[in-house]
Amino acid sequence: MSTLLSVFFLFYSTPAFAPPSRERLFFFSVPCYNNGEKSGGGRSAVRSGGVRVKIKTKPLPYEQVMALPRPAHRPPRRPDPALRALVRLIAAGDLKATHFTWTDRRPEEIVGRPSLILMNHSSFIDLEMVSRIFRSEPYDVVCTSDGFVGKEGLMRAVGCIPTRKFVTDLSLVGDMRYALRDLGVHVLLYPEASYSFDGTATPLPRRLGVLLKRLAVPVVMVKTAGAFTRDPLYNCLQKRQVKVSATVRGLLTKEEIKQKSAKELDELLDRMFSFDGFAWQRDKGIRIPEPFRADGLERILYKCPHCMAEGKTLGKGTRLRCESCGAEYELDELGQLRRLNGETAFSHIPDWYAWERSEVRKELEEGRYLLDVPVEIGMLVDFKAIYMVGEGRLRHDREGFVLEGCEGKLHFERPARLNYSLYADYYWYELGDIICIGDQEIQYYCFPPAGTPVAKARLATEELYKLQKRRPRGRVGE
Repeated sequence: MSTLLSVFFLFYSTPAFAPPSRERLFFFSVPCYNNGEKSGGGRSAVRSGGVRVKIKTKPLPYEQVMALPRPAHRPPRRPDPALRALVRLIAAGDLKATHFTWTDRRPEEIVGRPSLILMNHSSFIDLEMVSRIFRSEPYDVVCTSDGFVGKEGLMRAVGCIPTRKFVTDLSLVGDMRYALRDLGVHVLLYPEASYSFDGTATPLPRRLGVLLKRLAVPVVMVKTAGAFTRDPLYNCLQKRQVKVSATVRGLLTKEEIKQKSAKELDELLDRMFSFDGFAWQRDKGIRIPEPFRADGLERILYKCPHCMAEGKTLGKGTRLRCESCGAEYELDELGQLRRLNGETAFSHIPDWYAWERSEVRKELEEGRYLLDVPVEIGMLVDFKAIYMVGEGRLRHDREGFVLEGCEGKLHFERPARLNYSLYADYYWYELGDIICIGDQEIQYYCFPPAGTPVAKARLATEELYKLQKRRPRGRVGE
C-alpha cells in the first residue's frame, strides 16, 4: 500500500536526488533519530516505518541539457475514475489510522458545482483527506512540475496540472479555467505552495484576489487540524499518533467575488489562512509521547538565542541543544519548549522562528546578510528526468540569487523583487535539504552542504521581498 501511495501522491512530496553514476531510478531515505540513535540513511536505508520514494535522474553536460527540446503545453485532463477509486482505496489506511473526520458546511447550492478549492498545506496526508471529502466530485490538482518527472502520463491521468513554485506561470490561469469550465471539475489549489516549516501559515501570493475574479467560480475552503502535528516536516517525516480532521466551508460565492475588490479578497484569504499548529496542540491538550519528537528541530530553530550562533543547534530525541554554548531545551508532550540549564528564551516554537525572521531582517537592513555556498546542481527542463549537470556556487544577498557553475557555462540570476517566497525544503525525496530557483523555462535544484539553514534562506527571501516592495526605486539599505 505505502509503495503505491508513493506513486500516486509523488507530486505531493517534494523530490530529492543525488548525482548518480548513470541514469537510473534510485530509492532514498533520510537519516533520522529514534530513541536518540541514528537510524541510518543513504541510498539503500529505509527509515523506520517510512515509504521508499523514487526519482529519475540523469547526468548530462550542461550544453546538452540546454539543447533539449522543451515540452509543448498540454491542457488538463478530467481525472480517470478508476484511478480516483484506487487513490481512495490506498488512502483508506492512513485515514483510518488517524480516525479522520470532517464537517461539510458548504451551502447546498454550490455542492457539486465546479469550484476552486483552497486548502492549507501541512503534510502528506492533505491530499488523502481530499480524496475522501470529495469522493463523489471529480477534481484536478495544481501541483509542482517536478512531480511529473518520469511519470507525466500517470500524473495527467490522475488529474494533475503542473506549475512551477514561486514563479509567475502565465498558462496556469488558462489551465484552471479550462478545467473548471470545459471539463466541469473542481480545481484544488494549495495557495501556500509549500509545507509549513513551523506549523503556521506561509505567505500567500499577492493578487490571489485577481485570480478569483478571473476564474469567477465559487470558492471552497478546506481547513485541517492535526495534520501538521501528526507529521511535521522537520521531524524526519516520522509519523505520530494524532487524530486528523477537516472543516469544509463555502468561502465565497460568485456574487461575493464580483462585489469585493481584489485587495479585499486578498485580505480575506490572509485571515482565513491564519493558524498555528503548535498552539492548537497546546490548547487542545494533544500529547505527543513519541521519543523522536525533537528530531530535526534544528531545521527550524537554527539560531541560538543565547549565544547567537547559527548552525550549531541539534534536535535529537526530545531535546534541542546548542553545541556552541550548551543551552539545552526539552520539547514536552504538548509541543512546548523548556530550557533545562537556564532561563527559557522561547517556549513556543513559532515565537523562536519569528525571532529568527526578525534577526534575518536586521541583517538585510544592515547589509550583513549573505549566503554563499557550494552546491550540486540539477536542472528541470522537461518531464523526462532531473538532469544533474555538476557543481556550482549559490549566492544570495540583498539583490537576490546568483547561481554559477558548470565551469563557468551556467550563470543564472533571480532578482529579489521577483520572489515573495522561496522553494526551500527539507528531505527532498527523503534525501537532503534543497534550495530551488528558476523561471518559466528552467528550474535549478541546489543541494548545499549538510547543515546549511535553508529555512534562513526562505526567511531572507520573504523579508527581502517586503523590503524591496517598500523601496521600489532603490536598493535595500540605501
